[in-house]
Amino acid sequence: MISTSDDRPAQSVEWAVVDSAIGPLLLAATEQGLVTVVFHATERIRDKALDQLRNRLGAELTRSATGRLAEPIRRLSAYFAGELREFGLPLDWSLSTGFNRQVLRKLAAGVPYGSVVGYGDLAARVGQPGAAQAVGAAMGSNPLPIVVACHRVVERGGGLGGFGGGLETKRQLLALEGVLPQPLF
Repeated sequence: MISTSDDRPAQSVEWAVVDSAIGPLLLAATEQGLVTVVFHATERIRDKALDQLRNRLGAELTRSATGRLAEPIRRLSAYFAGELREFGLPLDWSLSTGFNRQVLRKLAAGVPYGSVVGYGDLAARVGQPGAAQAVGAAMGSNPLPIVVACHRVVERGGGLGGFGGGLETKRQLLALEGVLPQPLF
């Protein structure tokens, strides 16, 4: 068994790669809840993400699409089918800290399906009205994209801004939620 630096037993993490409308996603969950969602989970990206989880959490990793991941997988499938607007899953926030965690929690609690918020507006919501760039950095560090919907954060003038999953993925997610039109073909 792996131990953490203070000799506590390592937590276990279950993981799986699932297909989605935007490509393969790596999902991982601890005893506390879903801990990460990783876009474009090719073998190389998957292996890198699993190494990072092992290092950051001191975790033992188990491949499994059942157990802790059964419900997140079911809900993601319903989301991509247009049947789910709120995930309502237990989340493990241990991969996010400080200001980033504060911003991501505010996003999760206050920007519902089918709506968007500007980086500066989200900064103001967390009491830091001049911190639009820091909010952008928090979005880039989001370990739980889609579920904590950083794709809903856009530029003040209507531009998409950045997105860790790529701008085409952001467009697809916003189109799924009815914020942008679906592509013609």
